[in-house]
Amino acid sequence: MKQISPIFLGLSVALSSVTVIAQAPAAPAPPKYLQVVVEYTKPGKGGAAHDKTESAFVAAMAKAKFPIHYTAFNAITGKPRALYLSRFNSFAEIGAANKALSAPAVAAELEKLNVADGDLLTDAKTLIFSTDTALSYHSVSNIGDRHFLEADIIKVKPGHGKEFTELVKMWQAMNDKAGTSNHWGAYHAEYGEDATYYVFLTAHKSLADVDTEFADYDKIGPALTDDDKKKMRELRESSIEEDHSELYSANPAQSYVTDDFIKADPTFWKPKPAAKPAAKPAAAAPPAKPAAETKK
Repeated sequence: MKQISPIFLGLSVALSSVTVIAQAPAAPAPPKYLQVVVEYTKPGKGGAAHDKTESAFVAAMAKAKFPIHYTAFNAITGKPRALYLSRFNSFAEIGAANKALSAPAVAAELEKLNVADGDLLTDAKTLIFSTDTALSYHSVSNIGDRHFLEADIIKVKPGHGKEFTELVKMWQAMNDKAGTSNHWGAYHAEYGEDATYYVFLTAHKSLADVDTEFADYDKIGPALTDDDKKKMRELRESSIEEDHSELYSANPAQSYVTDDFIKADPTFWKPKPAAKPAAKPAAAAPPAKPAAETKK
């Protein structure tokens, strides 16, 4: 993953994993910040070639015992690109973690990897969001077994944050009323993007969950009164400047995740190498010719 600056290296904590059991204590509050590193790959360079350079970064991080982790996703929709998602609680945490990379040998190795990775890219950027728990809805923290990510990116009109918050609150209430299975984590841009941007992330176990999500939307319509529809339409028109959605798939080869994260789905995050084909038996020597056929 391309280094952006000494502070924001594009290397941070992976989305936290919490095991949920019956009558378990309340899950801890989610980390305060989400970092997203975006790498736009050249045509034809986003597959095995990018996996090779990024897996070298993962090996380097493990060798340096870098204490912070990240999860990689490749775009299914939109421009070819890779996302590296990470979570952390303070910028001091990032600064302290970066000390693991200050050793000359480590820095030299990362510089080489950056050059090799940069040859595959057209552009890269780093964004930092703050977690907005008030606008989140049944956010899922245990994502080790979730292989797909849906991102809804919304630009709010300047000065209309209050109306936008009211709109999201209504949407949460409508999901409750309709009894949907929808869930999302909400994040507000702090660095690298206009402060009016919000991102709503939904982690899916499979793309079939997207079908379920669309079916759940059909439940919401009957739960809305005419006044609800009118109010939500007015709030949307007054508060949202633009919005769009994207889909991504998790890439284990490019992810630097913890052992606890891997345990949620070990066959996906750490697949066993393919068995080598059995060696062919040595060819038997041809039988000796009968004595009668031997030339004299």
